[in-house]
Amino acid sequence: MPYAQAEGARLHYEETGHGHPIVFVHEYGSDHREWEQQVRFFSREYRCITFDARGYTPSDVPSDPRLYGQDFAAADIAAVMRHLDIPKAHVVGLSMGAFATLLFGIRYPQMATALVVAGVGTGSNLAELEAFRAAQVVRADALRSDGWHDLALESGHSPTRVQLKKKDPRGWAEFVAHLREHSPEGSAMTQQYYQGARDPVYAWEAELKTMMVPTLLALGDEDWPCIEPNCFLKRTIPHCGLWMQPRTGHAINLEEPAAFNREMQSFFSTVERGRWSLDA
Repeated sequence: MPYAQAEGARLHYEETGHGHPIVFVHEYGSDHREWEQQVRFFSREYRCITFDARGYTPSDVPSDPRLYGQDFAAADIAAVMRHLDIPKAHVVGLSMGAFATLLFGIRYPQMATALVVAGVGTGSNLAELEAFRAAQVVRADALRSDGWHDLALESGHSPTRVQLKKKDPRGWAEFVAHLREHSPEGSAMTQQYYQGARDPVYAWEAELKTMMVPTLLALGDEDWPCIEPNCFLKRTIPHCGLWMQPRTGHAINLEEPAAFNREMQSFFSTVERGRWSLDA
């Protein structure tokens, strides 16, 4: 298997196709496999790279809690790109991966030609921040003691994910099956030290106001925890568009792959023709 070396972990990756690179960054409940419908579509014209985050086999699962968190998540994208000798890429992230993508745009803007930030913002509600963080610790402890078998089913039936089951039962079953294969320890580490310790997106207001990378926010209208954070991001990021898909929950790329691919394709085309910015 191919691996890229990042700080404290080897990251498993796959690449398909030729052309301008697109790097896909997966969410907490998924792994590199959940980008399959995007890779099959975009690899006809682009070089598509997917990778598994630290804590997700076959990438390494560090035992040191200090090797997890938002700083590593953004730096790992850069590490994969450097390993593959990619100076610039479109970067696409969902949820936890969207959070990393946004931070990557702040910290490594010279390496990003465009950002697709999908389903970002869970845990950013400032009034509920401490309760959210405490819940991540409880969830991490449950993963360590019980594993993923029952928790994967519970996750698949959550209010922002059950939409996939209603629309695509086979896709939902595959999502749950993949989730049950995840490392309980890696997931627990990620849950506690990344999900439960990261900044709310509102904390980045000053940096986001100066981030000039073309950005597309993508959101399902039933992904309730993310709606207000995305409105904030739309108001704050200079070269930013917001696309909302109706009757859709959190896993927008799995629920509505055709619509998601279409919107990304249009966005990339506009960026590549130099017409995304309304200042010109």
